Amino acid sequence: MENWQKDFWEMMQTFADEAERFFAEMTEMVDTLFDFTEDLGEQVQNAISAEVDQYLQDTESLLHEVYWELDDLPVDGLDSAFPYSVEATSEKNPACIGCKHYHGNAYGGNLLVCGMHPSGYEDIICPDWEAEES
Repeated sequence: MENWQKDFWEMMQTFADEAERFFAEMTEMVDTLFDFTEDLGEQVQNAISAEVDQYLQDTESLLHEVYWELDDLPVDGLDSAFPYSVEATSEKNPACIGCKHYHGNAYGGNLLVCGMHPSGYEDIICPDWEAEES
């Protein structure tokens, strides 16, 4: 009768040892799986990050080129409804050169010279002329 008790306890000990080994191997397998997914995630992140950085650099370069091309467009090529600046020159609005009141923007193709003389002053010397503040 003692044999069956001894065999039972040995069987229980073997079962416990096998269960412990099983769970230890499962833990090792799960740790390996986590390491693998972590490495894979880092690789994917690095690849995507590099692609996004390259895309942003390309987009920035393209926008920079487009901006400078737009800046080089002649004023005549713009839609007259789009506001644009007009500098005072010796041919047009000479009395306004260096005046702090000079506005010099065209709206809808109409130049607004200043608040006192919307169409500009006819003579070479404007009575309202004041030097620009530096």
